Amino acid sequence: MSTALLQQTIIFSMLLGSVWPALSASSLILHDFERFASPTPGITMSAWTTDPDLPSGRISYRLEPVQREESRQALYLQYHFNSGATEAMGWQLSLPDLDASAYDHLELWIRGDEQTGFAKTLKLQFKQPLAGGPFGLLRQGSTVVEGITRDWQRFQVPLRWMSGIEDWGHLRQFALVLQPCRSPVIQGAYWLDDLALVKTGQPGPSIYDRVIPPRKTAWETALGGKEATQPHIHARLTGWPERLIVPATELPRNDQAFLAQLARDTWRGLAAFSDREHGLPLDTVRFNSSIAPERAWVGDYTNVTNIGLYLIDIIAARELELIDPHEARERLSRTLDSLEQLETWQGFFFNYYDTTTLERTSHFVSFVDSAWLSAGLIVARNALPELAERCTRLIDREDYGIFYDPVDQLMMHGYYVHLPHRAEFNYGLLYSEARLGSLIAIGKGEVPEEHWYRMARTFPRYFDWQSQSPKQRVKRTVNGYAFPGGYYAWKKLKFVPSWGGSLFEALMPMLVLDEQRYAPASLGRNAVAHTEIQRRFALEHLGYPVWGLSPSSKPIGGYGEFGVRILGVRGYRAGAVTPHAAALALMVDPAAATANLRQLAQRYPVYGDFGFYDAVDPQTGQVAYNYLALDQSMILIALANHLKNGVIQRYFAADPIIQQVLPLLDAERFF
Repeated sequence: MSTALLQQTIIFSMLLGSVWPALSASSLILHDFERFASPTPGITMSAWTTDPDLPSGRISYRLEPVQREESRQALYLQYHFNSGATEAMGWQLSLPDLDASAYDHLELWIRGDEQTGFAKTLKLQFKQPLAGGPFGLLRQGSTVVEGITRDWQRFQVPLRWMSGIEDWGHLRQFALVLQPCRSPVIQGAYWLDDLALVKTGQPGPSIYDRVIPPRKTAWETALGGKEATQPHIHARLTGWPERLIVPATELPRNDQAFLAQLARDTWRGLAAFSDREHGLPLDTVRFNSSIAPERAWVGDYTNVTNIGLYLIDIIAARELELIDPHEARERLSRTLDSLEQLETWQGFFFNYYDTTTLERTSHFVSFVDSAWLSAGLIVARNALPELAERCTRLIDREDYGIFYDPVDQLMMHGYYVHLPHRAEFNYGLLYSEARLGSLIAIGKGEVPEEHWYRMARTFPRYFDWQSQSPKQRVKRTVNGYAFPGGYYAWKKLKFVPSWGGSLFEALMPMLVLDEQRYAPASLGRNAVAHTEIQRRFALEHLGYPVWGLSPSSKPIGGYGEFGVRILGVRGYRAGAVTPHAAALALMVDPAAATANLRQLAQRYPVYGDFGFYDAVDPQTGQVAYNYLALDQSMILIALANHLKNGVIQRYFAADPIIQQVLPLLDAERFF
């Protein structure tokens, strides 16, 4: 779940009011402002509200007569921003549990007040309760209307542009939002009229539209369907395990030897589950308690994070002497050949591709996934100078400014190329896996340095759905930038929270960036706290014999987000323990992490021919017999850093892009 829900610092009062069935099958009038009560039963002016005490300024509304053929009255909206205001404000209409699923557009009439002045853009926003989330946390869908003039205009906005909302039931709020950075006019006013939901019969494309790859579809049809292709996909692999379980008694007793074997077995799996011709890692291989090929399922697709980490995997395997320099060069060259063939958008790769045909299978271009591919290319060009030019071409053609929202000064999740529209949410919380992408974007000079300080360390106390209220959330200044600090605490341990409290969010960037060295008083110290609390919470509070909560496969099937609730602003629930979390902790607390990996292997049938499987339920002992390229790569790269004195981190830090941002990391003190 994105932290962007938290970045809209608009304070609105909770409202009363009702919305009743539409007057016709094709429209639902929310308000036409002809009288204090709307023609739609139950809507009154009291359903609108503002918060006049906002620190950003003053806002108000009233009904006024208008000279418009279709209307006699409209809602007159006034605003005035205080000098230096940074927080948004606006007007809100309560929509208690409104079902808008029968409609496809929002329609409204609006014009600016020429005498008072007005901003030409407004954000329109719906909100609904977040299913399964904390009380008070709302999911939002929004879009920006541009080109408001002094004349009445009708705007029709496809609801599908508001990509943060999956289904259009249970709407609770509608708002018109003013943001200081989007409003060069300090004070102004609008007339708003005939606010409605309408059904046009042309909803437009959706973020859920699938990409149908024609060559892959034809191949599957020719072979007799998807199931019939599995033997052919197996034939494209470079290896297969010989046994499902390796008994713990066969693993070395010496810790270094144990970790070295884990690295060797993990690399064998990563190499085996890659496409023989194209050199791309397959995302997922699932075993159903048997290694028999006919009972397994192989997913011949991948995403760009997998590819970026696979480039690093090859360097890690070379440094661990699992392959020789010639093989490393050949493998990297084959993967780069495939990358150079893939369809892209403005230099960026799509989020998913078919590993058999190299066709894209996604409309989405992801910021954080693109960043991990860039990280892989950065490591590769510093580790293999002979391939540096090819890596550099791929790095340089991507401009991360595409993902930067200059209004919120944050990086957006990505871009839906087919809409075309940006994703709703942004990466607004510093302590997530996305922070590495922000550093790369700043280091390339495509995003301003100030962005680093606009990401939240903690959130305001009035976000009362947080797992705890932040302490010492006071204004701080670093490198000339002012921002709120603060921290959480558990059993006298201070930490800056992540979103879900998983080790993936906390430690994944350390695969390439030595935060303990370059940010010892901020990110590095936070890594130590998150690791210790992960261990102690699982062992002491949950009563688990092992620890390491992070998104992973669920032993009962599917995939889940797991974490330590108190470590996150929202906090994921506890559940399966995943070996990749323990492996990541090798870079922070190697003794405890090694002991934990041994416990996993000794207590549960979770170690196979290609190293650890993805997850185990420590309460039932049930294992998720899956290999995920992402999680296996995290294990291998963490092992390489531990066994070879931070070798991957050193290659990354040597790059000119990263050299630009290393001073930024050392300046801040979290506590």
